[in-house]
Amino acid sequence: MSSHAVEGQAQAGSPVSGDEKGVCPDGEVTAHSTGRSLSAGPHLFERDSYASTAFQEILDRSFHAFAARATAGLSPSALAGAWADWAVHLMTSPGKQVQLAEKAARKTQRLLRYSAMCATGNEHTSSCIEPLAHDRRFRGKAWQQWPFNLMYQSFLLNQQWWHNATTGVRGVTKQHENVVEFATRQILDVFSPSNYAFTNPEVIDATRRQGGQNLARGWQNFMEDWDHVVSGRKPEGAEDFVVGTDLAATPGKVVYRNRLIELIQYTPVTEKVHAEPILIVPAWIMKYYILDLSTHNSLVNYLIGQGFTVFMVSWKNPDPDDRDLGMDDYRTLGVMRALDVVENITGGAHIHGVGYCLGGTLLSIAAATMARDGDERLKTLSLFAAQVDFTEAGELMLFVNESQVTFLEDLMWEQGFLDTKQMAGAFQLLRSNDLIWSRMVHDYLMGDRAGLSDLMAWNADATRMPYKMHSQYLRQLFLNNDLAEGRYLVEGRPVTVSDIRAPVFAVGTERDHVAPWRSVYKFHLLSDTEVSFLLTNGGHNAGIVSEPGHPRRHYRLTTMVHDEPYMDPETWIAQTIEKQGSWWPEFSNWLKARCGEMGPTPPMGNADLEIMAICDAPGTYIFQS
Repeated sequence: MSSHAVEGQAQAGSPVSGDEKGVCPDGEVTAHSTGRSLSAGPHLFERDSYASTAFQEILDRSFHAFAARATAGLSPSALAGAWADWAVHLMTSPGKQVQLAEKAARKTQRLLRYSAMCATGNEHTSSCIEPLAHDRRFRGKAWQQWPFNLMYQSFLLNQQWWHNATTGVRGVTKQHENVVEFATRQILDVFSPSNYAFTNPEVIDATRRQGGQNLARGWQNFMEDWDHVVSGRKPEGAEDFVVGTDLAATPGKVVYRNRLIELIQYTPVTEKVHAEPILIVPAWIMKYYILDLSTHNSLVNYLIGQGFTVFMVSWKNPDPDDRDLGMDDYRTLGVMRALDVVENITGGAHIHGVGYCLGGTLLSIAAATMARDGDERLKTLSLFAAQVDFTEAGELMLFVNESQVTFLEDLMWEQGFLDTKQMAGAFQLLRSNDLIWSRMVHDYLMGDRAGLSDLMAWNADATRMPYKMHSQYLRQLFLNNDLAEGRYLVEGRPVTVSDIRAPVFAVGTERDHVAPWRSVYKFHLLSDTEVSFLLTNGGHNAGIVSEPGHPRRHYRLTTMVHDEPYMDPETWIAQTIEKQGSWWPEFSNWLKARCGEMGPTPPMGNADLEIMAICDAPGTYIFQS
């Protein structure tokens, strides 16, 4: 409600009666019955003009949008609030301060003892502290030599002390504690001795052996990357992965197009196919072809080779004209329209829905709506790294609170969308050691250039997010968790995941920073149907692209019927046997048991219903930049 509306209510509908209020000669308004006193001028109840209020709002939003460009979309107010919460509570916690002083003294003593042992030439001196399992920065033998061992040991001890300082302070909200701990870790990582040529023994050794040629190559790599960034071009090596030739090359036809999607029907490669088709709904935060990469690791290619009829949604890359497309537009113009077309082409009553990441969340909303309304076309539901409960949505929740969402909304309000570059920074920060610092050392200090993979080429082909949709997504799902708590409205009425009766195949990945597997596992708590849950190794993308023959792959899988007692994720992972290999055959077998008998292949489109092939796959929307 606007400020002038509130003031208007005070004028027109004040609960204070006329004999209970008055205006003193000096302009003070009093409410005698309550003893309240409001200092104000003679125009206390005069509402602001609409133009004045609109101008003030535009000024605020424009200022926030300007600031957001300089901060990569991160809200300074949100960060300042978190730091203030932590600092004030730490200042009023003398016990915590004493504990931190004791820890600092003990760590200093350990480091001095370690330094003295190293000075005596003792080769079997135990380290003060060991890096975490995922920290690969100091694993080389060169780091065990003086003085580099002292450098990295002191760095890790300092990092550990700051972790102690930023966590466990009584009274700090959990979200603020996470933000402060995360931000402190990012700041400290900047000063890691592995990041600098004169404190990294591996860089020093390479420079000595190569006569500085590594640094010369590194400078060339840096200039090439800088040129690609400022010109907006894709990274070096992306030219080796051409969309439609090397990537997204599975043959098919675009059989439907509207302002938001192109629907691709893939060409069968088997003489007979299963009677019931598969509709894949990918996320629209990136291009769809994460599920149709190179021929050898394309999930689409694998499924049609197993005798399935496969359809894929390809989302439009939104522009400023699409600013008012909302979540329900993505449901109706995307999922529901695609279901209608697939049904008309195949003539079948049942379809098997597959959703990846945000596409899986949208497919869950669509499935819940269909279940509410008695639409039984979705026979099964498969969700890859997709969440329906966002209370434990991982480190992405660091960037989701009222201050941060408002800040992003103002940026999107001005542009009409959230640009890919404005999203990339947050995702890179979540894995800064792997995506920022290790790359800097490898490419710019060691002078090596890692070859681009098909997955990396896809990752560089990002999309935009419409203003209205992304605002609703952040607020209703991430911030308020409306879907899990029964407040998410579709066509004015709430929907709930517990209405879904179709069997579900849910996939989580062990190192997922976007949709942590324990969050994906929460589908068990909300559903009232059979759930097959599979956990595979890898991250959000690499864990899903897990073709047969991929080295070092393993997974766990169990199926729970709807009335089986709940098992918490820690118990589940402890009791579920790990299997070696790709999880794709398990998924294929699960589908085969539910997709009906083998029969003739369906037509490409349906001429009788004027559903005609528009163009060859991968279509046109995929090429929008």
